[in-house]
Amino acid sequence: MLNRKQSILVPLPDGYATDYADEVLIESAGVNKVIDLINKNYVRRGLRVFALISLISVCCNTPKTFEQAPKLLYITFATDALITVLYTTEMILKMIGRGLLKGENAYLRDRWCQFDAIMLLFHYVSLGLHLFQIIHPVIYAAHAYLSILRAPRPLIMIRFIRVFLKFQLPKSRINQIFKRSGQQIYNVTLFFLFFMSLYGLIGVQFFGPLESHCIRNGTNPENVTYNDLAIPDAFCSRRNDGYQCPYGMQCVDLRLTKDVRGFNGFDEFATSFFTVYQSASMEGWSFVMYRTMDCLPSWRSVIYFFSLIFFLAWLVRNVFIAVITETFAEFRVHFQQMWGNRAPLSDGMSQQVIVIDEATGKWRMETVDEHKPKGSAPEICQSILRSNYFHLGILMLVFVNAITSASVHFKHDEQDWRSYERIFYVVELVFTILFDLEVMFKIWCLGFKGYLKRFAHKFELFLAIMTTIHAEPTRMYHSQLTYFQVLRCVRLIKASPMLEGFVHKIFGPGRKLGSLIVFTLCLLVITSCISMQLFCYISGFARFETFPDAFMSMFQILTQEGWIDVMDETMQQAGRFSPVVAFYFILYHLFATLIILSLFVAVILDNLELEEDMKKIKQMRMREQSVGTKEKLPYRLRVFTKFPDRPQMVKLPRMPSEFPIPKIRESFMRQFVSQEIDEPLISHEMVSLTPARTLPRIPHIEIVSTKIDYRPPPTPNDIQASLQALIRDAYKRRNMMNDAELSARGNGGLLGRDRARSVRRVDTNMTKSKVAQEHVRENGEVGFSISRREHDVDIKLLQQKKLQAEIRRNQQEEDLRENHPKFDTPLFFVGRESRFRKFCQTVVYARYEIMRRDPVTGKEVKSSYKVLGLVTYLDWVMILVTVLSCISMSFETPYRRVMNTPSLQIAEYGFVVFMGIEMMLKILADGLLFTPKAVIRDAGGILDLFIFTISLVFLSWMPQEVPEQSSVQFLMVLRCLRPLRIFILVPHMRKVVIELCRGFKEIFLVSSLLVILMFMFASFGVQLFGGKMARCTDPEITEREKCVGVFWRKIYISKMKIPPDPNAGLPRMLVPRVWANPRNFHFDDVGMAMLALFEILSFKGWLEIRDTIILRMGLAHSLYVHIYVFLGSMIGLTLFVGVVIANYNENNGTALLTVDQRRWCDLKKRLKIAQPLHLPSRPAHNLFRSFVYDITQNIYFKRFTAVLVLVTSGLLCSTWVISESYTVTLTTISVVCNFLFVCECAMKLIAFSPHGYWQSRRNRYELFVTVLGVFWIVAHFIWMNDYTNAFGFCVTILRFTTISGKHATLKMLMLTVGVSMVKSFFIILWMFLLILFYAFAGVVLFGCVKWGDNLGRHANFQNAPRAIGVLFRIVTGEDWNRIMHDCMVTPPFCTRTHGNNFWDADCGNWTAALIYFCSFYVVITYIVLNLLVAIIIENFSLFYSNEEDALLSYADLRNFQFTWNIVDKEQKGFIPVRRVKFILRLLKGRLGLDFAKDRLFLKHMCYEMERLHSGADVTFHDVLNMLSHRSVDTHKHLQFEDLLAREELEYQIEEEVAKSTIRSWLDSKIRKIRNKQKGQQSLMHSLRQQNEALLINGPVERTSSSGGEDAKPEGRRRKTGVTERAGSISGPAAGKRFLQPSRSDAQEPQVYVENPRESRAGSSKRRGTRGPIPAQKGLADVTELSEKDTPSQPAPKPIEGSIGEEKVPMELDESRKALAESVRAIHEWYEKEMQNMMGETDSDYDDSNYDY
Repeated sequence: MLNRKQSILVPLPDGYATDYADEVLIESAGVNKVIDLINKNYVRRGLRVFALISLISVCCNTPKTFEQAPKLLYITFATDALITVLYTTEMILKMIGRGLLKGENAYLRDRWCQFDAIMLLFHYVSLGLHLFQIIHPVIYAAHAYLSILRAPRPLIMIRFIRVFLKFQLPKSRINQIFKRSGQQIYNVTLFFLFFMSLYGLIGVQFFGPLESHCIRNGTNPENVTYNDLAIPDAFCSRRNDGYQCPYGMQCVDLRLTKDVRGFNGFDEFATSFFTVYQSASMEGWSFVMYRTMDCLPSWRSVIYFFSLIFFLAWLVRNVFIAVITETFAEFRVHFQQMWGNRAPLSDGMSQQVIVIDEATGKWRMETVDEHKPKGSAPEICQSILRSNYFHLGILMLVFVNAITSASVHFKHDEQDWRSYERIFYVVELVFTILFDLEVMFKIWCLGFKGYLKRFAHKFELFLAIMTTIHAEPTRMYHSQLTYFQVLRCVRLIKASPMLEGFVHKIFGPGRKLGSLIVFTLCLLVITSCISMQLFCYISGFARFETFPDAFMSMFQILTQEGWIDVMDETMQQAGRFSPVVAFYFILYHLFATLIILSLFVAVILDNLELEEDMKKIKQMRMREQSVGTKEKLPYRLRVFTKFPDRPQMVKLPRMPSEFPIPKIRESFMRQFVSQEIDEPLISHEMVSLTPARTLPRIPHIEIVSTKIDYRPPPTPNDIQASLQALIRDAYKRRNMMNDAELSARGNGGLLGRDRARSVRRVDTNMTKSKVAQEHVRENGEVGFSISRREHDVDIKLLQQKKLQAEIRRNQQEEDLRENHPKFDTPLFFVGRESRFRKFCQTVVYARYEIMRRDPVTGKEVKSSYKVLGLVTYLDWVMILVTVLSCISMSFETPYRRVMNTPSLQIAEYGFVVFMGIEMMLKILADGLLFTPKAVIRDAGGILDLFIFTISLVFLSWMPQEVPEQSSVQFLMVLRCLRPLRIFILVPHMRKVVIELCRGFKEIFLVSSLLVILMFMFASFGVQLFGGKMARCTDPEITEREKCVGVFWRKIYISKMKIPPDPNAGLPRMLVPRVWANPRNFHFDDVGMAMLALFEILSFKGWLEIRDTIILRMGLAHSLYVHIYVFLGSMIGLTLFVGVVIANYNENNGTALLTVDQRRWCDLKKRLKIAQPLHLPSRPAHNLFRSFVYDITQNIYFKRFTAVLVLVTSGLLCSTWVISESYTVTLTTISVVCNFLFVCECAMKLIAFSPHGYWQSRRNRYELFVTVLGVFWIVAHFIWMNDYTNAFGFCVTILRFTTISGKHATLKMLMLTVGVSMVKSFFIILWMFLLILFYAFAGVVLFGCVKWGDNLGRHANFQNAPRAIGVLFRIVTGEDWNRIMHDCMVTPPFCTRTHGNNFWDADCGNWTAALIYFCSFYVVITYIVLNLLVAIIIENFSLFYSNEEDALLSYADLRNFQFTWNIVDKEQKGFIPVRRVKFILRLLKGRLGLDFAKDRLFLKHMCYEMERLHSGADVTFHDVLNMLSHRSVDTHKHLQFEDLLAREELEYQIEEEVAKSTIRSWLDSKIRKIRNKQKGQQSLMHSLRQQNEALLINGPVERTSSSGGEDAKPEGRRRKTGVTERAGSISGPAAGKRFLQPSRSDAQEPQVYVENPRESRAGSSKRRGTRGPIPAQKGLADVTELSEKDTPSQPAPKPIEGSIGEEKVPMELDESRKALAESVRAIHEWYEKEMQNMMGETDSDYDDSNYDY
């Protein structure tokens, strides 16, 4: 998928090599030697080192740092002065060598030189401030904020790293890639801002200012202290729709400033926008939601925040991952040279390489021993080293060492743990000696140089050296070197070749991931230094006092854990500059979380991507594996093969005169004879042969085996049809077997001939023309039409193999069905063909037919109710019953149980009864286990039966007492599996689960890697921090002996900065002093350490661990937590994302697609979502409508409406409350804007007409909003209250959503998100069912747990709805670990009563909570949510395409839409097939055709439409799909199956077009000959008639001409084929005579005027044939032959002045002159046309009759 944009990296000329490092100056004759010195490598490297030193210097330049180390003040000053002098010298020398402004390489014309000059300027500013600080420290302290001017200095780091940014591309290409990537990021950011603005406006109107708090009665709201607040502080509602204050408290609005109460809320749009962004980051959103739930109705908060998380956090934000993934694919090819290729993975002492066999010319693997023994060890030692036992022994030793490390544990309340430590030291010393001996043994066998050839050996040697140093007991044993001891666990990866290969695939080549890690660290260093310089002047603010503090703060923002606290604290310190600070941190957070973390995902996906050659090979393998279906039956059916065969036999009693007849298989006899139908047939035959008296008795068939249920008596036609079917089946099998044998012999077989016919014959000229036009269709990539070679896979052969496998499998079932009477008999007693079983099958499999046949036309019509055909009717009933049962379970609580509530028991009984009926019907229809379609044939059936059994047992038992942590409580938890029945019943949801299970191997490998990583860090943490995390609850006590007694502890009840009561101080409570570990974590044993590290993987809880380690162990030990967070969370979790996405692509069939095939898939998706424009054409017949139409289509009118939408939406920036004075003004302006929208809608209705306006969906939506706006205008002026304001707010929000349709980028991204939502519907539904199951189980397990720090009034498991809310919060990762620890509470921190029921106690369950929360978080967050990311990445290609990587760009699609809009004037969405040719003529660009060259190509396309749609109407997508197939190279972009089908279709089309063209050509030749004969006849006859008229010299009498020489009497019968002359009439028209028109005259009005050459057929010079003479200017075709063969047809009205018109002569001379001129004109025209026809070729045949 990432290879979609992959291209071949072609070596470019030297002039195209681009280096984004410093430009190397070109030596010339007039350049000083000093300037040449600047170009030396060591000088340039030295300058880069000084850039790094400058960064270190600025990192130390803070007041707090100078206070801790005063000498640094002068050291940094001297360092900065030296670096400034060096860079100044460099700048001067470069200016001398390059010039200042003149020339292309002038100093100020180069961007990097400009950057260097700016950095030097800031060096001078920094140096001046530093000097001022040294000279006047007191004055500088008063103006410490000037250190902000030093903030840009850390960017000098770019000078150090830019040398690595090298591209082998021209600058224009690099700039193009950067521009395109930046444009995509800008577009997605704009889309993100659109949704944020939408939710910001809704939040302002939904909630408004949240200022109501519970305070003590009698408190002055203007002077509230910290002691007047409730404990804890609570928001409240002054109405009855929220939280009500307890007794002694009152709900009062506190008018506090933002720096006191906090910066989030919904007061106005800016604050709401800020709050929406915080919520979209999924940090702290739940507390904002709980605040709104206390102040306002809960339904508002639930709908608002749940939808916000879904759209913004799960859909829109993940689009950034798609952007970065696609952009990274662009850069990957260009960085490939810098990163290098993935090194081959060698096994042990040898390596396999690919070589070419000279004999066969094929590839083969050859093992090369590159580590030949070079040491001095004897041969036996060499054999031991090469043996597998040695390596297994070493791995076992590593495993035992890991187990030993895991057994270490400490107890903080025991004093004598030193003795245990001494024992463990001796054990570790023994392991260290053993591993040192291993290293020495390998060096002895391989030699030192041979040993160091492998990276694994270098790693082992390094570990041996460091662990040996670590064994020193006095100073080194308890140092950081312990890490190398636990690092031995990495060697366990070698124990699993699959895991080793996966690691090699993920992390190789190491430079790719390493470069990204270095880039991330550089970004952290630069941003930390900048932030430190911006805020270090604030006294008392410890977040950015020193560089370590700033680094930890910026790293905290990168992980998103508590990043809002960092921003809020800094904003409070910044004062009036808080908006600027907020913008700074949001920009950094946006870049770090959405781009940096997405880059990690892109790198992992790229490493998981296969090469192009491997994709093709895997496609072949997958195709062959799919063909080879399992021929063996499942074990449950193969059981019957263990029993002897007992076929069903029948016996025919012999007649008196016959020999004995043996028993015959009943299955054979059933095909030919039946007791009911053979008797009358045989009787009829005997009657015809013998008299009735001598007719013998007809024998009856005697059944000698088990009972057989015969079918109803068939008719003779049925018997004949069954015999014919048997014959056809046998013939089919024989031919298929013969074809398979012949195909194996060679190409002369049937398959070879059929395959030869299937290959499309391409004309040579067409192929050349197609290749010549590849640059138009393939974006500049010249491709050639590759024909199928003989060694390619034959799809038909694979299909036939698959058919044979299926036939053999079916044959096995038929044999079992025939030889074992109990086979395929449900429960071994229901008859195989019994009517009862058929009735059960009818009930089970009855479903709504989606495809139905039209009774009038006979065509299949797809029903519009597709959802009804999703499952059977029985499954629909059970889905409904299950949903009702789940609704009933949602009302259950620990105190409202089903055991004592009759209304809940009704639903329980109903579910069990209905499911029992369902299971019985399915078992009777398909069997339970030993039938082909048994109920228990897969995991879904087992789960169904298990759920039914659990429900039946629970309903039968109905226990009244449920002890805590008992089997009865576990039974109630299993009963909560009931919602999972729905995903078993719905096949699409079952498919999602199957796809996840297919990727279980990769998910297991990633989990194994993370477990190994956690185990290493846990062992390291236990040895470093074991027994050291405990402390006294009194922070002032640091020694364990003094931690006794009680103390007053301060209580922090609110985050608001309200001052406490000066007389009372902060609220306090008396608590005992206890020496204990932190409540949620410790490192006393490996198990708890791994639990703490697992919580850190989710970025939760690591701040508490870091702060505790810093407090107890020092700042240096915090590096342990930061390294683990970076490796485990930022890299480990992205492995989950990458693996889930890769598995989704593989299951979806896109992972193995090549670049071209992927482009084709993207094109098909893009065409699927494309729709006609639905824009009516300009009404040219109506001037007023045309004028209005021009106005509505003007770009300024569209911009005006867009601006008007934004202005109308901007009026919602403040809450519309009737009590506020500004509300009337805002609503009135909104009314005016809505009136303008009404005018806009009216103008469009006039311009487009109501019918044309209604065709567009967007117009319908805007009309709906406009109608609502009209209602609001009326209601506003009538009532004008809060309800009308709420209605107007809804109308305005709907109006704001229309802006997405007016912006192309927003529209395409909206389509991307919409398509993703549709495709992920079943994934989201499955996630909801999992949440529902866990919610029901949580109510049973933790419904009575006492409230803690995070379990409280809003978050608890007392009922299912609240449990769903808690689980949704856990999905976002919001303090899930703290909720888990609250549910782990055990005595003595809870009360466990002596009763027999769990609802009488308030304790939790430690083991159940651990399994419950960890499994839920892993399954939902790590797996299910990542499927949404995979779907978004897949669909984002619809938006990301451009002219370069798309087969058809959006410009091409828009061109087709405009063309379709011209042809489909009524905008029906379909046109007659004959108008397709007109569309093809109008198309331009890539879809256009050159009719001079592609005339035959046009015929093929038109005929394809006519053939596929049988001459009926064609839709927009039909024509577009045809054009897409014709505009690409199918051999490159289509897969084998699609390519075969396409070639067959094109071959048939070409064959039919060729036949039709030949037929048309022959018809045209025959028509030319006939027209020539008719023309000669017309000429001779007209001359005779003219001569007769001149000789008579008078009016012509009415005669009847039969074509002879003389005129005949009127009553004489005319000759056949001759019509009556138009001039032979009496009356006023007498005396006029006209020539009889020929065939060409009759067709003259139908001549195509668009291309006159198409109206006549060409003839060959070689053959000398001539075509027909077309009509020109009304001239008739005249020849010298008779008109005998001319068909009778009416003559057209003659054209005035034409030769065919005959006037009555007044005088003889005038008539003769007219005759002479007429004859002369006829001959001149005739000769000219003959010359033109003689110049034509055979290719100019007439195809005018070939109409489409």
